[in-house]
Amino acid sequence: MMMMDLGFLEGGAGMADAGHDESGSPPRSGGVREQDRFLPIANISRIMKKAVPANGKIAKDAKETLQECVSEFISFVTSEASDKCQKEKRKTINGEDLLFAMGTLGFEEYVDPLKIYLHKYREGDSKLSSKAGDGSVKKDTIGPHSGASSSSAQGMVGAYTQGMGYMQPQVT
Repeated sequence: MMMMDLGFLEGGAGMADAGHDESGSPPRSGGVREQDRFLPIANISRIMKKAVPANGKIAKDAKETLQECVSEFISFVTSEASDKCQKEKRKTINGEDLLFAMGTLGFEEYVDPLKIYLHKYREGDSKLSSKAGDGSVKKDTIGPHSGASSSSAQGMVGAYTQGMGYMQPQVT
């Protein structure tokens, strides 16, 4: 099982604030604050908004529920990948470990599209690194209202969304 960095708990609480974290709130399960267990709600909300019509609304409880589910899913997959790394006596989880874990856990249909995405991402990352030497680095930007600034970025979006029935490519 992957160990979380709980450095924020070190240093201990004084007698006056025992049982509360530094924000004054009582600790959540096992002393870990809620905001440290979940992805930021703003990030979840931004992704959800891309999937609904422009005039669509998303209830707060829907965002919070998805926030919890996404965070649990990430922990689930990461834990499986971590177990693989421990068996292989490695300390670093890489993309292939996560893809292996997803296949092991029953998410096989996502593995091939994500392998393509990972390959394209690394390809773009290595191109970006080679450009850094000549000072001409221009980061690819992909968003709902912006076009992709390179064909590599277009390939990444297409590869990622190819196997994902719930998303449409954002490239124009």
